[in-house]
Amino acid sequence: MAAKRYSVILNKKIKEFNKVIEPDSDKSISIRAFLIGSISQGISKISNVLLSEDILSTIDCLKKLNCKIIREGKNKYKIFGKGLGSYYAKKNTLLNLGNSGTGLRLLSSIISTTPNIEVNLTGDSSLRKRNMSKLIAILNEFGAEIFPKNTFRLPFKLKSSNFPVGIKYVAGSSAQLKSAAILAALNSYGTTTIFEKYKTRDHTENLLTKNSKSILFKNKKDIIKISGKKTLDPFNIKIPSDPSSAAFYAAICLLNKKSSLKIKNVCINPKRLGFYNILKKNGAKIKIINRKKINNEYVGDVLIKSSKINFLKTNFSHYLTATDEYPIMFVIAAFLKGTSKFSGIGELANKESNRIIEMKKILVKLGIKCRSSSDSITIKGGGSFIKRNNFIKISSLNDHRIAMSCMVLALCAGIKIIINGFETVNTSSPSFLKIVRNLGGKYEIKKK
Repeated sequence: MAAKRYSVILNKKIKEFNKVIEPDSDKSISIRAFLIGSISQGISKISNVLLSEDILSTIDCLKKLNCKIIREGKNKYKIFGKGLGSYYAKKNTLLNLGNSGTGLRLLSSIISTTPNIEVNLTGDSSLRKRNMSKLIAILNEFGAEIFPKNTFRLPFKLKSSNFPVGIKYVAGSSAQLKSAAILAALNSYGTTTIFEKYKTRDHTENLLTKNSKSILFKNKKDIIKISGKKTLDPFNIKIPSDPSSAAFYAAICLLNKKSSLKIKNVCINPKRLGFYNILKKNGAKIKIINRKKINNEYVGDVLIKSSKINFLKTNFSHYLTATDEYPIMFVIAAFLKGTSKFSGIGELANKESNRIIEMKKILVKLGIKCRSSSDSITIKGGGSFIKRNNFIKISSLNDHRIAMSCMVLALCAGIKIIINGFETVNTSSPSFLKIVRNLGGKYEIKKK
């Protein structure tokens, strides 16, 4: 069912605040927990589940693959895993992943090495536009077939391999593609070796190490070896708060004078802290306290205070740990004195939208000078936004990060903006508007 469309109307600058919040739980970990639980042997329990559209789409697809999943309480689920190779579906069953690129890449990889599966895969209009050629190449390596041939976008048919064999794979900058190779390897014969060219998110590895020590080995040279056909044990996991979602509230605080914020129970995996590290290096008052390790993931509370920040300079190494936070960093840069330059960000073109081009268009429309290339953007800051008597209309482009970034911009600049298609935020942060209101943000909702 398509989400009900609505717009958000903003025309008032947010006032100073001193608040404690707990954002929505992490989408990346949530999806991985459901998928790995579905192929484990026994009952896995997941609490503090993010009830976003991406998660619900993933659950719906798993149920169509004959996986029993029961909701218990508000944010708790039980997954009755039947082990590797246990998926079953009638021929040409349609699996709709909605807006979830993570769900598509990871679920299709598991299906690819589950014998005798033939399903049709699709998604919403945004997901259907995204290039899946790198994913398809991995599926083909494991022996799965894609129809029609030579396609690289949804929808397509996936026919699994009946005799998948381990492969050698050089992982690039995408943690999702690395995870796809890992998950496909679990039900393959022999050993799969993955060479990590870059150090990307490791949530999949962390969870697998927790529930089956014999499966995953990672040495100091960043080589991952997966011995297939091993049993995965069930697990209990509590999902921490999403550091990517938390970044938007942090940005509001940083840009809003005399404000402070405590963000509780945030996943502080070192490979997810790029946003916070970049800003802290440039003068932002950010501190992490109450560090602890839960289910192989580091969790802590993030303290933020309004700050005078220097202009930002980033390169590809920063991109690996701040992938989802670049749109909000572009917004922050628009407020800063001096010129900020973000390089090595070409992969942003293949997100829910081309986030380089689309964020540039929005900032220029609001009076900020920008230049861009295929893998960079330069933003001249100063906060000299166009202030009109009439409202400036902006489209979310069905991209949750763009919608959230534009709302932060409007709240901190105090300009009149209408953001159309704001329902896309529900794919990752269904509590976003509620939390913004808790911080003191004023807005109106106009239903379509």
